[in-house]
Amino acid sequence: MEPGGEYDLAVIGGGVNGCGIARDAQGRGLRVFLAEMADLASATSSASTKLIHGGLRYLEFHEFRLVREALAEREVLLASAPHIIWPMRFVLPYHDGLRPWPVIRFGLFVYDHLGGRRILPPTRSVDLANDAVGIGLKRKYRRAFEYSDCRVDDARLVVLNARDAADRGAEIRTRTRCIAARREGAAWRLTLKDLRDGRRFVISARGLVNAAGPWVSEVLTGVAGLDAPARDRLVKGSHIVVDRIFDHDRAYIFQNADGRICFAIPYEGGFTLIGTTDEEFGGDPATAAISEPEIDYLLGAVSEYLEKPIARSDIRWSYAGVRPLYDDGASKAQETTRDYVLTLDQPGDDAPLLSVFGGKITTYRRLAEHALEKLAGTFPRMRPPWTRTATLPGGDIPVAGFDDWAENAAGRYPFLEPKTVRRLCRAYGTRIDALLHGAGSVADLGQDLGGGLSEREVAYLKANEWAETAEDILWRRSKLGLHLDESQRAAVAACVGAAAPAQSARAG
Repeated sequence: MEPGGEYDLAVIGGGVNGCGIARDAQGRGLRVFLAEMADLASATSSASTKLIHGGLRYLEFHEFRLVREALAEREVLLASAPHIIWPMRFVLPYHDGLRPWPVIRFGLFVYDHLGGRRILPPTRSVDLANDAVGIGLKRKYRRAFEYSDCRVDDARLVVLNARDAADRGAEIRTRTRCIAARREGAAWRLTLKDLRDGRRFVISARGLVNAAGPWVSEVLTGVAGLDAPARDRLVKGSHIVVDRIFDHDRAYIFQNADGRICFAIPYEGGFTLIGTTDEEFGGDPATAAISEPEIDYLLGAVSEYLEKPIARSDIRWSYAGVRPLYDDGASKAQETTRDYVLTLDQPGDDAPLLSVFGGKITTYRRLAEHALEKLAGTFPRMRPPWTRTATLPGGDIPVAGFDDWAENAAGRYPFLEPKTVRRLCRAYGTRIDALLHGAGSVADLGQDLGGGLSEREVAYLKANEWAETAEDILWRRSKLGLHLDESQRAAVAACVGAAAPAQSARAG
């Protein structure tokens, strides 16, 4: 077994919370090591509804602290990464059975003002009979509200946090499992296994963060060997992607008879993303998949509002993820708190173990700040918080000026199709110039593998973003898997040097 070095902080888990904590800690002067047993964002963090939002429905459960924090974070995150986060307007149709119109309007007034909104436009009332957002809805829906939240490329958000951490000096190891962690006084001794070749190595760290998502309890008891009660409640959320339903750029939030909500969101140009569900989950989170009853539920929930119902034949892709919510004793999965809980295990002056339960993508940055506050006693010389005003890699673009900036970028690369340049601008922001450096023609980028994905881009993702398989590239670093046919996906796999990706999710 090989020695692997000494660190201040070791992080288990390469989802949004783990990568966010690693980035924040490294930027504060700590030496950070992060281990992820699969690919970055390969579980819960890439299976979200792709929203940066306050959580309008959480107001019903009186989660005002969570909503306030999330609303404030929308614009912080938008300013930090305007290439992968952008404003979106959401339409809430009104109908009998909901709370009275004035009550909903007041709730949206609170939503507009609770978090100190400055950039995003406010709520407005909509006459569905005379507005484009009413086209395609059943005629019985006459009124609606339209409010603001944001869309996010969730997997890229994770990768960019990891990239920033690494740029600042952190060690990011994917396909690396922590198989044992033992506290030895003021340090943790971690035994890790590289899952590519089976090699084992050992590192030491003064503090340990368990951000393993749905495996958080397994890490506590099985890896760290602690006698800890299970505090997580695993809830599966599933989504479907169908052919585009609406011709405009607005999203919908539909309220269902069972009290749950369902989003219908413009997605990847020619599609609509529909979700989510809330279903208790048992078993291995890595095997989570949408069930037939969930498909029926999502199709029925959205079709209730549409003139033309959605059919199974319209489904082009589906995915499911397991959310590791903190078990607050709620009777229903959809009522379980989405707030995060950080628990600290630190007997006396021994090395600390911080475990992360719950959380939302929207609040990952604040979660990281709170995590390091809890570890401040172990790291008294740690520098102060810094991420609130910092941009993520490629995000040094004015929020209101993204379109102008992207148009300028298209002018620098006239040999590329405008839609390809637009996609690259959205994915890489100002780092598009590093990706395309020295290219003066399409030929300089190598083979076009489909959808504008070139050999040059594949090489960039392997060298800079820890991509190792076609699945990493097609379904997480991008969603080009939706746009490519089977032969094109096989060509990407050949280019990457890996086997064709297993279809763990439905792909049309």
